[in-house]
Amino acid sequence: MHVQLRLDGRHPRRWHSDLLRDLSALPGFDISVDASLGPEPWPAGASLLFDFETLLNGIAAKHSAVVPLTNMAPFQNAPPGTPDLILDLCGDVQADSGARVWQLQFSGTPGESALLGCLLDGNFPLVAIMEKNRTIHAGRPGSERGDVILISFDDVLGRARLLILTAIALEGSGVDRPMPTANDALVQSALLPLRLARAGGRELARKLARYLYRMCFRTPQWRTGWRTLNGPDLYDLRAHPDGGWHDIPDDGSRFYADPFAIEHQGKVFLFVEDFPHKTQKGLISAVEMGPQGPIGAPQPVLEAGCHLSYPFVFEADGQMWMIPETSGARTIELYRATQFPAGWVRESILVSDLVAGDATLCQHDGLWWMFATVQDDGGAFSDALYLWSASDFRGPWTQHPRNPVLVDIASARPAGQIVNRGGQMLRPVQDSRKGYGTALGIARITQLDHEGYAQVVETQIVPGSKWPGRRLHTLNSAGGFEFIDGEGRARRW
Repeated sequence: MHVQLRLDGRHPRRWHSDLLRDLSALPGFDISVDASLGPEPWPAGASLLFDFETLLNGIAAKHSAVVPLTNMAPFQNAPPGTPDLILDLCGDVQADSGARVWQLQFSGTPGESALLGCLLDGNFPLVAIMEKNRTIHAGRPGSERGDVILISFDDVLGRARLLILTAIALEGSGVDRPMPTANDALVQSALLPLRLARAGGRELARKLARYLYRMCFRTPQWRTGWRTLNGPDLYDLRAHPDGGWHDIPDDGSRFYADPFAIEHQGKVFLFVEDFPHKTQKGLISAVEMGPQGPIGAPQPVLEAGCHLSYPFVFEADGQMWMIPETSGARTIELYRATQFPAGWVRESILVSDLVAGDATLCQHDGLWWMFATVQDDGGAFSDALYLWSASDFRGPWTQHPRNPVLVDIASARPAGQIVNRGGQMLRPVQDSRKGYGTALGIARITQLDHEGYAQVVETQIVPGSKWPGRRLHTLNSAGGFEFIDGEGRARRW
């Protein structure tokens, strides 16, 4: 099968050469490239913006990095005849070209300027591969750094490569892929003119002032909230309660996030990510909850050689267990308590050689299931949901044959324990369409088996007057208490 990649030769990028390399490795495919000039130039102001962000944040372009056109040389000698399929990344291939045409679109518009326009408007686009009016494959990628356009641009392009490769691999297989819905308010079928090209220096100056202001504060400065459950919880209310939340106090030199609580021998213990700004490395701390709230300040109970967060604690086989996030070690690890709530020892490595976030376990139909988002070399940390199953929580764990089972920045990443209400499994999820951890969703699981996974997001809960701030991304409860987290603010100087 002859597949031709159509890209703009004025800006060949690393993700283009990576995509060509990966496509050429597929058996039975001949790959060529059309790198003639595209329909519109890349805005000069966009490159200037990326230079500013590189300077201010100490970062470098990854997937979007411009590479020499000579990198495409091995694919510029096309086989004779019309290609069987054209992957159109520019939006200028005519449907009557004699070949099938798959067009890459960002919220309904082709071209990388459309992606940039979405990000500047504060939205992550719906990325779709379209053949005329038919959706071949789609996903809603995102980024943990929605406040940095270059990083977001990189992450979405990297995930677009994964979507294209998946679509090619599944073509003709008859396998349906789960896709995010396109009928929400944040998915636009038409974009406003590119604000950066229109506003020029004024837009850049405004962005620079905003970045400089943000540099004066520690961001994010997370905080953990708690309340006593004397009535319905957030799963019942689907909104913030009238009774206020109370903060777990911190000393300003650290923050507490990712609250997980568990009841043990008649007492309730809260576990949190404890992040000291001085070390820039998280650890796990715990505090007992009394009738009036936390008894003292959280105290360290687990440290490791890598950053620790998301302390998923549970009881099984008469013992207390924890799966903290250890993505910095490229593992998912199981710990056992020897002197609860402290005294944790590593029992085993459940999964290795991958960067996984927020591993969450549940039991369903006689099996243990593990949920986590996985970052490969193609995208963000929060938008690709992977599943594993096992007959015992200690493993061995088997990866789901259709991983990633979902690509959606609005509902992939776990946000707490999965609960059962009236025979329905409800999963709290992170909604990061407006930036990392900016909202909390409640998803009802409609399919969880070896054939596939499906869910319906029923509710979005956002910060507001009853929970001030800009972020909300964890929900848990135990022993008559309910916990969430959010964002505060602490000056650097």
